[in-house]
Amino acid sequence: MLEDLIRAWDGEEVVVRFDEPTGSWIFVCIHSTARGPAGGGTRMKTYAEPSDALADAMRLASAMTLKMAAVDMPFGGAKAVLAVPELVDGDRRRGLLLRYADLVASLRGTFHTGPDVNTTVADMDVIGERCPYVFCRSEEHGGSGNPGPYTARGVFHGIRASVRHVFGTDSLEGRVVLVQGLGSVGGPLAEELVTAGAQVLASDLVPGRAESLGAEVVPAEEVIGTECDVYAPCALGGTLNAETVPRLRCRIVAGSANNQLAEPADAERLRDVGILYAPDFVINAGGVLNSLGAEHLRWTREQIEVRLAGIGATLWEIYSRANAEGITTEEAAERLARSRLA
Repeated sequence: MLEDLIRAWDGEEVVVRFDEPTGSWIFVCIHSTARGPAGGGTRMKTYAEPSDALADAMRLASAMTLKMAAVDMPFGGAKAVLAVPELVDGDRRRGLLLRYADLVASLRGTFHTGPDVNTTVADMDVIGERCPYVFCRSEEHGGSGNPGPYTARGVFHGIRASVRHVFGTDSLEGRVVLVQGLGSVGGPLAEELVTAGAQVLASDLVPGRAESLGAEVVPAEEVIGTECDVYAPCALGGTLNAETVPRLRCRIVAGSANNQLAEPADAERLRDVGILYAPDFVINAGGVLNSLGAEHLRWTREQIEVRLAGIGATLWEIYSRANAEGITTEEAAERLARSRLA
């Protein structure tokens, strides 16, 4: 199965390593270096089969290539997955990360990595002990720190652009926004939305998170089908599919989760029911703009804020192109990215 996936993939390189001390599979998938060294996060997660982990890394790497191109960054796309039998901590975690760091270092700059699902700034500090090709280390260790608030800032600008496209004004005063997942991105996003005057509904699996923000709590099983202006999925992907799209009661889907569409046909399904979709690989690019912009391109805070606001402008261009050409916003975003790759 691994061989079949690798043979069929359109990326440049797959590195596979089995970590015997923890029983973990390590997959580094480098999709493209056409625009520069490949960048992407490192995800730590349990999977039913190693092939599931590899397929996940491949999908995410392909999306990173599109993300970098869509927001005009001089980097390619990649992703790494540490497929662990169970989440590890303490010395076992540190050992795994150091051995993984040696693997990344051996690629000599082809791949630069940062945090992703179940990895943190502290983990990037550990990787940085052995490997220079890591971003989002703590500020004490010379990095840009947690990318979550900057991803949230980009999503905020994207929501404003989406609201303007649908309702004719980018004001969020009184708009109802349902934020699914209040983690490192969803939490700061909800705070920005409240400050902007939006009525925030929130759903999170951690008790008390939504209440601490003053948001109205929506049980997880009721998220799909809750009436709102904007649905912002900020947890794991795949919430948009043939079963859920017909049940959505929103005008806009605009959130930070990766791989929100379960399959390409879901973009058409959203369009058919009159829901504007903000392509995830565009709207969630704020963390990349901040970390790589600050650490590799030496952008100032002012330059980074301009680029974060530019996510809204990019989405406006995508929406206009989709309308003009009679295509989905996902296809319009991919065409924009692929034109820059070409």
